[in-house]
Amino acid sequence: MTVSSEDDLAGLKQIGRIVADTLQAIGKALEPGVTTGELDQIGRDVMEAAGARPAPEMVYAFPGATCISVNEEIAHGIPGARKIGPGDLVNIDVSAEKDGYFADTGASFAVPPVTRAVERLCKDGRRAMWTGLREVRAGKPLAGIGRAVGAFARKNGYTLVRNLASHGVGLSLHEEPTEIATWPDASERRIMREGLVFTVEPFLSLGAEFAADGDDPWTLYSRPRALTVQYEHTVVATRNGPLVLTMPGQ
Repeated sequence: MTVSSEDDLAGLKQIGRIVADTLQAIGKALEPGVTTGELDQIGRDVMEAAGARPAPEMVYAFPGATCISVNEEIAHGIPGARKIGPGDLVNIDVSAEKDGYFADTGASFAVPPVTRAVERLCKDGRRAMWTGLREVRAGKPLAGIGRAVGAFARKNGYTLVRNLASHGVGLSLHEEPTEIATWPDASERRIMREGLVFTVEPFLSLGAEFAADGDDPWTLYSRPRALTVQYEHTVVATRNGPLVLTMPGQ
């Protein structure tokens, strides 16, 4: 989507705030003993109270309002009876629609007690995302995002999952530009135009390079198996840089 009016921007800011507030509410409820299904219900309640609809369920008939992935799962985990335990690494991915506008956000949370390496991975996962976001500006190449994130990962001793990409969003959950690499991609030639709406969501890992299918139609696992984090914002490219839509309480 390309923002073409103040109404577009207002609609995107509204749904961006809703998904950010939903993610924040789930994160606050994350503790040992809670099930992923209970966390998902918290997310559903926040979205519905704000008049929004969970996008994975709406668009893809995903069996949940949010995607909650634990430890060896790195994306599209199905909420259910699994209980969160001490030391778990939990990724929460929230996307929703209201009034025809979509936004998408996500974050990884480490449930104490965790090792120093996991604490560092989470901190650096967020830093990797912001490294990519700082490359967002109308007129600049999309490839700059992946180059910057790739340089950050190499410098700090991480790998990047290379088959889960960022994507356009706004009037649908996934739209043009599709497959925006958050790793160095020499074939990427596209330029960010003014008002372009998309996600920045690198998957930073302690060794994984790919996401692999599991036993159900949805859940993806790291390959090779390694702890992996994902942080995600929806952003608008402007001449002044990135306008991040998915900050809580905006």
